Order: sequence, then structure tokens, then C-alpha cells
Amino acid sequence: MRFKLGISVLLTAMVAVLLVSAVAGCKKKPVDPLPATGAVAGWEKSGDTRTYAAKDLWQYMDGGAEQYVSAGVVSTATSDYKFKGQLEATVEVHAMGDAAGAKKIFDSSSSAGGKSVAIGDAGIAFDQSVAFRKGSYVVRVIAYQGGADTQQALTTLAQARPAHRLPIIGT
Repeated sequence: MRFKLGISVLLTAMVAVLLVSAVAGCKKKPVDPLPATGAVAGWEKSGDTRTYAAKDLWQYMDGGAEQYVSAGVVSTATSDYKFKGQLEATVEVHAMGDAAGAKKIFDSSSSAGGKSVAIGDAGIAFDQSVAFRKGSYVVRVIAYQGGADTQQALTTLAQARPAHRLPIIGT
């Protein structure tokens, strides 16, 4: 009887270990917070989304990362886009630890020469960039060249929502 009980306990323990191992091995693919190609009229995603943990942000923002880290950035996602095959832009989504950190980063940027736009909790548009904050996120859309329609094109991209409807992009 003792022998049967010992085998039963051993088998139960082995099944439990296998289940825990299987669950631990099943990791969800991270959800891309950026719009896919075709999600915004005229815009194509021209590269994969790159992500940076707070400790690695310096690899993307050499010289500017410390400000984000001190404000509580958790991670940053960025990708490149092209509008109608010509206008090149980069989208950055900075996930902060809380809304106060997002506000701190957003408010630290100069608004001189910009105009307020109704995106997220607060937004501002310049000739070649649009930035906004929403909750604990700060989003920047930056063009590498300007033109008559650049600001409108960037604003349209900034207002986009990814297919999975994350609350970080758009209004």
C-alpha cells in the first residue's frame, strides 16, 4: 500500500512539473503597438518594429535616453514608415511606468513653433513632427523631410489605431 501511494505521489508531481514547464514555455508573442502596412491610407510600414527595454534605450536614443529612464520609461517601440512611397517617417511609442512620467516627458519638450492638436490627452504638431501623450504613453512621429502636406500626413498616422486597438495610438 505504501509503495502504491509513493508511486501515485511521484506521478502526480511529475505531471505537475510537466504542466508548469509547458505553461512556462508557451510565451505569447508581444503585440505590436504600431499600425501595420495598409492600416492608414497612404502609409506603409518600411521595417520591423524594434523594441528597447529601459536599460537598452541608450542604443536607440544615444544622449537622450537618461531623461526617459529617469521619468520611468518601461520600454520603447519604434518603426519606420513611408507615405505614398516618398515621405519617410519614424514612429516612437514610449511606454512609461505611469501617466505622470508620460506628462513629464511630453511637457519637457519645447512647444515653440508648434500648434496644439486633438490627439490623446495632449498633442502638438510641428512642420516635420507630431507628438502626443495618452495615459502612460508618449508617441512621436518624425519626418525626415518636409513639404506642403507633411504635417497633415504625420497627424493622420499619429491618429491611427493598430488592428488590436491598443489605447496608445489615436484619439
